[in-house]
Amino acid sequence: MKKKKFRFSHLYLAVVMAITYLPLVMVVIFSFNDSKLTVSWKGFTLSWYQKLFQDAALIAALKNSLILGVVSCLVAAVIGTLGAIGMARVNYKSKGMMEYLSTVPIMVPEIILGMVFMAFFSLLNLPFGMLTLVLAHSAFCIPYVYMMVKARLVGIDKSLEEAAMDLGASPRRIFWDITLPLIMPAVLSGCLLAFAMSFDDVVISIFVNGPKLSTLPIKVYTQLKTGVTPEINALCTVILTAVILVELVSSLFQKKSRGSR
Repeated sequence: MKKKKFRFSHLYLAVVMAITYLPLVMVVIFSFNDSKLTVSWKGFTLSWYQKLFQDAALIAALKNSLILGVVSCLVAAVIGTLGAIGMARVNYKSKGMMEYLSTVPIMVPEIILGMVFMAFFSLLNLPFGMLTLVLAHSAFCIPYVYMMVKARLVGIDKSLEEAAMDLGASPRRIFWDITLPLIMPAVLSGCLLAFAMSFDDVVISIFVNGPKLSTLPIKVYTQLKTGVTPEINALCTVILTAVILVELVSSLFQKKSRGSR
């Protein structure tokens, strides 16, 4: 039998996997630790999960983040998708400049965006709260959806739409029956990315959240001053479990849809 040769690529892959997933594994393990310290194991317990669901402030912050993420990604999906379609279908002299400006929020540091949003909302006399959070998060999430959909539109065969037009289909019918189904995977990917960016954001949220509203990232960030407790580890474990379940369900539906074709 031939011996398998050692490959540096295997070691490199193992190191990358360890760096990526080992911290997540440690968070899950220490969420069951019967100690406030996250550096030593004292025994198994579920008390941190019980305290998690009894912490009204933390649950409220989680609820705010979920609402903010869902609304922001939906707004970004609509505007980003329509913007990408408009850019792909219309030709004009300033198209290159418009495409560049559409991706500027990605290149600008978040602390600058946060200061700009704060100054803009103050100029409009908007009360800081959920409204300003949604407006700010939607604005910086739009480019992510835009780029996803734009990349998908490049690979679409335009002859499908042209054939539909020759058969007398209206632009609205072409969009709903041909264009939208073809770009839907990109739209969904953009939505997931926009939700993740919104749910994870700290910097911009600090500038525009207001004194009476807190999101989960801000809540966790403020607790870093006193140290992260296993209660936060328990919350991370719950969120991680939810993400894994969503991914499994999504993969299952994708397999079924492929099998039915």
